[in-house]
Amino acid sequence: MKDSRDLLFPSDFPSLKRGRLSILQLNLGYLCNLSCTHCHVNAGPKRTELMDSDTIDIVIKLLERGDIECLDLTGGAPEMNPEFKRLVIEAKALGVKVIDRCNLTILQEPGYEDLAQFLADNEVEVCASLPCYSEQNVDAQRGKGVFEESIEALQKLNKLGYGTGSGLVLNLVYNPGGAFLPPPQESLEADYKRELAENYGISFDHLLTITNMPISRFGAVLHAKGEFENYLQLLKDNFSSENLAAVMCRQLVSVDWQGFMYDCDFNQMLEMPMTTSLSSNDLIVSDQRLHIRQLLEQSFSGKPIQVAEHCYGCTAGQGSSCSGAL
Repeated sequence: MKDSRDLLFPSDFPSLKRGRLSILQLNLGYLCNLSCTHCHVNAGPKRTELMDSDTIDIVIKLLERGDIECLDLTGGAPEMNPEFKRLVIEAKALGVKVIDRCNLTILQEPGYEDLAQFLADNEVEVCASLPCYSEQNVDAQRGKGVFEESIEALQKLNKLGYGTGSGLVLNLVYNPGGAFLPPPQESLEADYKRELAENYGISFDHLLTITNMPISRFGAVLHAKGEFENYLQLLKDNFSSENLAAVMCRQLVSVDWQGFMYDCDFNQMLEMPMTTSLSSNDLIVSDQRLHIRQLLEQSFSGKPIQVAEHCYGCTAGQGSSCSGAL
């Protein structure tokens, strides 16, 4: 059976090199209270992988150096890691911006009733997944009842000041519900704001449109439907060289739950680790992974970035990154 590792053949994607590292993106584990069809990390309630306290300690030491401007926390549901609150408190005390990539429903789960207040008290930027403003579409993509829980969570965040101009930032994330590119971010944001305000009294700051990558769970769905090759061709047909300068891998390092480093979290899922010996577009897939502790010892600025066919997802059309359209 084919899987997303079909992407790991020689690619004609342009070579890239790293710039100055300013964003540290941590995958705190694959444990999640949801199992979304578009999830590229195959997260779910039965996953047990979680970043441990020793690795968190190394992260804090790295933040103490002052080079990292933004700590981007993802998962799974990053909040389900027992070290989540400690890490947030330490990072904020060091003046580091913290982003929580929240699935919203976690704010409604038993045992997490105080989570929204904690995020507000620590001025954590919430980047919340809401793939549509339609209940039918969201539940089809993320599970029955998820839309209703998400709306309740957004209303809770609004009451705490999120997305209301108070300085507490609330951004929503749109992922396409199928094998197509996101619509223009600006016009879709206007639609979201209108529909959520009129129907639920909800406000937010910005909408981030993110292209689905043909890897992991979404890649498996594409294969099952016989759409994998067509979707990859769609990405390649819409390649825009203007997006190369702004792709997130130039300033970001993605760290898996064990502390190993990747150029982005998509490379992480494809087991394409960062390397110091890459030249041109040579693809290295090996177990010789670099650990985050090595960021304490050396700079990776100017080092080549591992690229493959999936990189066309970040450069197709309006472009795509963890911060939305490029």
